[in-house]
Amino acid sequence: MSLSTKPQTFLLASVLLCTLLGLGYPLSCEVCTGSGPTCSGNVQTCDPDQDSCVIIVAHSSRKGHQSVNTYKGCMKSSACSSGFVSITMDPENYMVSNTRCCQSDVCNHDTLPTPENNRTENGLQCLTCIAPFKETCSSTKKVLCVGQESHCITYAGKVQTGVIFATRGCATENACRTKPGTLVPSASRIYTITQANCLPDPQPSGKAK
Repeated sequence: MSLSTKPQTFLLASVLLCTLLGLGYPLSCEVCTGSGPTCSGNVQTCDPDQDSCVIIVAHSSRKGHQSVNTYKGCMKSSACSSGFVSITMDPENYMVSNTRCCQSDVCNHDTLPTPENNRTENGLQCLTCIAPFKETCSSTKKVLCVGQESHCITYAGKVQTGVIFATRGCATENACRTKPGTLVPSASRIYTITQANCLPDPQPSGKAK
Protein backbone atom coordinates (compact mmCIF):
# COMPACT_ATOMS: atom_id res chain seq x y z
CA MET A 1 0.00 0.00 0.00
CA SER A 2 2.72 2.44 0.98
CA LEU A 3 4.76 1.63 -2.12
CA SER A 4 1.83 2.39 -4.41
CA THR A 5 1.26 5.84 -2.88
CA LYS A 6 4.85 7.05 -3.18
CA PRO A 7 4.65 7.86 -6.91
CA GLN A 8 1.40 9.77 -6.28
CA THR A 9 2.97 11.70 -3.40
CA PHE A 10 5.99 12.56 -5.53
CA LEU A 11 3.75 13.69 -8.40
CA LEU A 12 1.68 15.91 -6.08
CA ALA A 13 4.83 17.47 -4.61
CA SER A 14 6.21 18.14 -8.09
CA VAL A 15 2.98 19.84 -9.18
CA LEU A 16 2.98 22.06 -6.07
CA LEU A 17 6.64 23.01 -6.59
CA CYS A 18 6.06 23.92 -10.22
CA THR A 19 3.04 26.00 -9.23
CA LEU A 20 5.06 27.94 -6.66
CA LEU A 21 7.88 28.52 -9.10
CA GLY A 22 5.38 29.68 -11.70
CA LEU A 23 4.01 32.30 -9.31
CA GLY A 24 7.51 33.72 -8.84
CA TYR A 25 8.74 35.86 -5.99
CA PRO A 26 7.66 39.45 -5.29
CA LEU A 27 10.03 42.06 -6.69
CA SER A 28 12.08 44.16 -4.26
CA CYS A 29 13.02 47.76 -5.07
CA GLU A 30 14.71 50.67 -3.37
CA VAL A 31 12.07 53.23 -2.34
CA CYS A 32 12.78 56.92 -1.70
CA THR A 33 11.87 60.47 -2.65
CA GLY A 34 14.51 63.17 -2.44
CA SER A 35 15.49 66.67 -3.38
CA GLY A 36 18.49 66.53 -5.70
CA PRO A 37 19.81 64.25 -8.46
CA THR A 38 19.66 61.09 -6.34
CA CYS A 39 18.12 59.62 -3.19
CA SER A 40 18.58 56.53 -1.04
CA GLY A 41 16.07 54.53 0.95
CA ASN A 42 15.08 51.14 2.27
CA VAL A 43 14.54 48.11 0.06
CA GLN A 44 10.87 47.19 0.09
CA THR A 45 8.83 44.31 -1.29
CA CYS A 46 6.55 45.42 -4.11
CA ASP A 47 2.87 44.62 -4.40
CA PRO A 48 2.17 41.48 -6.45
CA ASP A 49 1.01 43.50 -9.47
CA GLN A 50 4.08 45.77 -9.43
CA ASP A 51 6.65 44.05 -11.62
CA SER A 52 9.09 46.92 -12.25
CA CYS A 53 11.51 49.05 -10.26
CA VAL A 54 11.74 52.66 -11.40
CA ILE A 55 14.04 55.63 -10.93
CA ILE A 56 12.96 59.09 -12.11
CA VAL A 57 15.09 62.24 -12.02
CA ALA A 58 13.16 65.40 -12.91
CA HIS A 59 14.18 69.03 -13.34
CA SER A 60 11.05 71.15 -12.96
CA SER A 61 10.04 74.79 -12.79
CA ARG A 62 6.84 75.74 -10.98
CA LYS A 63 6.00 79.43 -11.15
CA GLY A 64 9.67 80.08 -11.81
CA HIS A 65 10.92 78.09 -8.81
CA GLN A 66 13.31 75.46 -10.16
CA SER A 67 14.13 72.16 -8.47
CA VAL A 68 15.66 68.75 -9.19
CA ASN A 69 13.95 65.77 -7.57
CA THR A 70 14.41 62.01 -7.59
CA TYR A 71 11.93 59.20 -7.05
CA LYS A 72 12.66 55.47 -6.68
CA GLY A 73 10.05 52.80 -6.11
CA CYS A 74 7.85 50.01 -7.44
CA MET A 75 5.59 50.35 -10.46
CA LYS A 76 3.53 48.30 -12.85
CA SER A 77 5.45 47.78 -16.08
CA SER A 78 2.29 48.84 -17.93
CA ALA A 79 2.72 52.33 -16.41
CA CYS A 80 6.50 52.62 -16.70
CA SER A 81 8.25 54.09 -19.74
CA SER A 82 12.01 54.57 -19.86
CA GLY A 83 13.50 57.60 -21.55
CA PHE A 84 13.63 61.40 -21.70
CA VAL A 85 10.52 63.62 -21.53
CA SER A 86 10.21 67.39 -21.85
CA ILE A 87 6.94 69.28 -21.25
CA THR A 88 6.46 73.06 -21.34
CA MET A 89 3.30 74.93 -20.29
CA ASP A 90 4.93 78.37 -20.21
CA PRO A 91 8.42 79.81 -19.56
CA GLU A 92 7.93 79.51 -15.77
CA ASN A 93 6.17 76.11 -15.71
CA TYR A 94 7.90 73.15 -17.32
CA MET A 95 9.48 69.78 -16.57
CA VAL A 96 12.19 67.59 -18.06
CA SER A 97 12.82 64.08 -16.76
CA ASN A 98 14.86 60.92 -17.23
CA THR A 99 13.19 57.60 -16.33
CA ARG A 100 14.53 54.06 -16.18
CA CYS A 101 12.38 50.97 -15.59
CA CYS A 102 13.90 47.57 -14.79
CA GLN A 103 12.66 44.16 -13.66
CA SER A 104 15.18 42.67 -11.24
CA ASP A 105 15.59 43.05 -7.49
CA VAL A 106 16.91 46.48 -6.41
CA CYS A 107 17.87 47.31 -10.00
CA ASN A 108 16.95 50.96 -9.33
CA HIS A 109 19.72 51.44 -6.76
CA ASP A 110 22.07 53.17 -9.21
CA THR A 111 21.94 56.84 -10.11
CA LEU A 112 20.49 58.34 -13.29
CA PRO A 113 21.84 61.43 -15.08
CA THR A 114 20.00 64.69 -14.49
CA PRO A 115 18.04 65.43 -17.69
CA GLU A 116 19.31 68.06 -20.12
CA ASN A 117 17.30 71.26 -19.74
CA ASN A 118 17.42 72.82 -23.22
CA ARG A 119 15.24 75.97 -23.21
CA THR A 120 16.15 77.06 -26.77
CA GLU A 121 12.99 77.91 -28.75
CA ASN A 122 12.61 75.60 -31.75
CA GLY A 123 10.13 77.60 -33.86
CA LEU A 124 6.95 75.68 -32.88
CA GLN A 125 4.09 76.61 -30.57
CA CYS A 126 1.09 74.98 -28.87
CA LEU A 127 -2.00 76.10 -26.98
CA THR A 128 -1.37 76.12 -23.25
CA CYS A 129 -3.28 76.13 -19.95
CA ILE A 130 -2.98 74.92 -16.37
CA ALA A 131 -6.19 74.07 -14.49
CA PRO A 132 -6.04 72.79 -10.89
CA PHE A 133 -9.17 71.05 -9.58
CA LYS A 134 -10.35 70.32 -13.14
CA GLU A 135 -10.13 67.33 -15.49
CA THR A 136 -9.82 69.42 -18.67
CA CYS A 137 -8.63 72.89 -19.66
CA SER A 138 -8.87 75.08 -22.75
CA SER A 139 -7.24 78.32 -23.80
CA THR A 140 -6.39 80.54 -26.73
CA LYS A 141 -3.00 81.35 -25.21
CA LYS A 142 0.05 79.78 -26.85
CA VAL A 143 3.46 78.73 -25.61
CA LEU A 144 6.70 78.52 -27.57
CA CYS A 145 8.13 74.99 -27.72
CA VAL A 146 11.78 74.40 -26.82
CA GLY A 147 14.51 71.82 -27.37
CA GLN A 148 13.20 68.48 -28.67
CA GLU A 149 9.51 69.33 -28.10
CA SER A 150 7.69 68.57 -31.35
CA HIS A 151 4.14 67.75 -30.21
CA CYS A 152 1.21 69.41 -28.45
CA ILE A 153 -0.14 67.46 -25.49
CA THR A 154 -2.94 67.45 -22.93
CA TYR A 155 -2.41 65.88 -19.52
CA ALA A 156 -4.83 65.01 -16.75
CA GLY A 157 -3.84 63.61 -13.38
CA LYS A 158 -3.84 64.03 -9.64
CA VAL A 159 -1.47 65.03 -6.86
CA GLN A 160 -0.70 62.73 -3.92
CA THR A 161 -3.27 64.65 -1.87
CA GLY A 162 -5.97 63.60 -4.33
CA VAL A 163 -6.32 67.00 -6.01
CA ILE A 164 -7.00 66.63 -9.74
CA PHE A 165 -5.49 68.83 -12.43
CA ALA A 166 -5.34 69.30 -16.19
CA THR A 167 -2.74 70.98 -18.36
CA ARG A 168 -1.67 71.35 -21.98
CA GLY A 169 1.40 72.58 -23.80
CA CYS A 170 4.45 71.43 -25.78
CA ALA A 171 6.05 68.01 -25.34
CA THR A 172 8.57 65.57 -26.77
CA GLU A 173 7.18 62.74 -28.90
CA ASN A 174 7.61 60.02 -26.27
CA ALA A 175 5.47 62.02 -23.82
CA CYS A 176 2.55 61.05 -26.06
CA ARG A 177 3.06 57.45 -24.94
CA THR A 178 2.71 58.31 -21.24
CA LYS A 179 0.60 55.56 -19.66
CA PRO A 180 -2.06 55.90 -16.95
CA GLY A 181 -0.39 55.53 -13.56
CA THR A 182 2.90 57.15 -14.60
CA LEU A 183 4.50 59.05 -11.72
CA VAL A 184 6.08 62.49 -12.07
CA PRO A 185 8.16 63.94 -9.18
CA SER A 186 8.07 67.73 -9.04
CA ALA A 187 9.25 69.84 -6.10
CA SER A 188 7.74 68.30 -2.96
CA ARG A 189 4.91 66.60 -4.85
CA ILE A 190 4.43 63.38 -6.76
CA TYR A 191 1.97 63.66 -9.64
CA THR A 192 0.15 60.64 -11.09
CA ILE A 193 -0.85 60.93 -14.74
CA THR A 194 -4.28 59.52 -15.53
CA GLN A 195 -4.53 60.55 -19.18
CA ALA A 196 -2.22 61.87 -21.90
CA ASN A 197 -3.27 62.78 -25.42
CA CYS A 198 -1.21 64.25 -28.23
CA LEU A 199 -2.86 66.84 -30.43
CA PRO A 200 -2.27 67.80 -34.07
CA ASP A 201 1.26 68.96 -34.86
CA PRO A 202 2.20 72.34 -33.38
CA GLN A 203 2.12 75.43 -35.57
CA PRO A 204 5.19 77.45 -36.57
CA SER A 205 5.72 80.32 -34.16
CA GLY A 206 7.07 82.64 -36.82
CA LYS A 207 10.44 82.70 -35.07
CA ALA A 208 13.53 81.18 -36.58
CA LYS A 209 14.75 77.91 -35.15
